[in-house]
Amino acid sequence: MLVNLLWVLLALFCGMLPLSYWLGKLFLKVDIREYGDGNPGATNVWAAGGKWWGLTAILLDGFKGLIPVALALYIGGVAGWWLFPLALAPSLGHIYSPFLSFKGGKALATTFGVWTAITVYFVPLLLGAVLGIGMQFTKNEKWVILAGIICVLVGLLLWNKDLILVCAWLANGLLLFWRYSEKS
Repeated sequence: MLVNLLWVLLALFCGMLPLSYWLGKLFLKVDIREYGDGNPGATNVWAAGGKWWGLTAILLDGFKGLIPVALALYIGGVAGWWLFPLALAPSLGHIYSPFLSFKGGKALATTFGVWTAITVYFVPLLLGAVLGIGMQFTKNEKWVILAGIICVLVGLLLWNKDLILVCAWLANGLLLFWRYSEKS
């Protein structure tokens, strides 16, 4: 039990690291919160530095969700209901980073990383497809995120039917929807 808690705390700490913000400060010499929607996330690195810096930031924010969760699952053996806090920890850390006075980003890339570790391809491909298609029809991110949440929820119910995964996704999805509602 203590070992599982330590994995969750490691995942939370990794999520707290404002890698996109630091990328902007160190390499672009700007505060990325002065761009776009004012978030310290990858989208504003893209706005401040272009697509290559933006892609780098997306990968960094994704890896801070993927790496600790993958290590916890595949090396630490975290399973059962411990998967629930493990799946939420990096995203919560990103949203409430103490390095940014608890005013973090929306956590989309970090959530992608978490679910890449958990399902390898299923959730990232499904959510990515829904978001990509949805943004072609509307620029209202909040509703595209909601469509993605619902599609992944249905997909998990059809594909896996694991109550823990479904609950963890629902919590992550609601967190995303809340952040996109709050920030838009």
